[in-house]
Formats: sequence, structure tokens, C-alpha cells
Amino acid sequence: MQLTLVDDDEVFVFLTSKMIEQSKLVDLIKIFDNGYDALVFLKENLGNIDALPDIILLDLSMPIMDGWQFLEEYVKINPVIGKKITIYICSSSISPVDVSRAKAIDEVSDFIIKPVTKDKLVEMIKNL
Repeated sequence: MQLTLVDDDEVFVFLTSKMIEQSKLVDLIKIFDNGYDALVFLKENLGNIDALPDIILLDLSMPIMDGWQFLEEYVKINPVIGKKITIYICSSSISPVDVSRAKAIDEVSDFIIKPVTKDKLVEMIKNL
């Protein structure tokens, strides 16, 4: 099981990584602090299912390429990725507009408002 964190909040990334490691349910955690770097990684590994994550935790507000821009590009490459990747948006936004916009994107499994609890993380991983 591989998980990718796409978030520029160092505290969130640190705490979430620690919770994931403690759960012992994930073999590899990759971290990107913007959507562009995460997208480049996915494109470089199209069809290489061993390198691709099973889950992406995606923030919406980041520099260079935000979560919405990432999703726009992800939707385009999704048919050729070669693996089902479950995407959860993890955001501090409580805007109903953001939530409904996210739920309108088929590739997004859920919208989780930060902070993410250890129980929620374990539930997300076990649901795969």
C-alpha cells in the first residue's frame, strides 16, 4: 500500500506522516509540496503500477499548482494511468462551494476537513 501526500503545510505533513507510519498499514509515503511535482511524478510513472500510489491526500491551497489545478490535469491522464488511485481532498476550507465542487469530480472519493484524525486515516486506508 502506497500513499502520497500533496500538501505544503509542513506541520500537517509531519503529523499525518507520523500517524500513517504508526498505523503500519502503508508501506511507502511520498510527499510533494505542490500539485505540479505530484503530477510530474504521476506522468513519469504512467503504467508503472508498482510506483504509483493507492491513495492521494490532496490539499487545495498550495503554491505553483493548487489542488484544483492538479485535479484538472489528473482527470486528463486518469484513463492512461493504469491503476485506480483513490483521491481524498484534505483541506482546512469549510466552504460549501469547495465541498460541492470536489464532490462533482468523479475522481475525488471524499472531502475531509483538516485536521485528519488517526481513526479517519485508518478508516480511509482500510476502505480500499
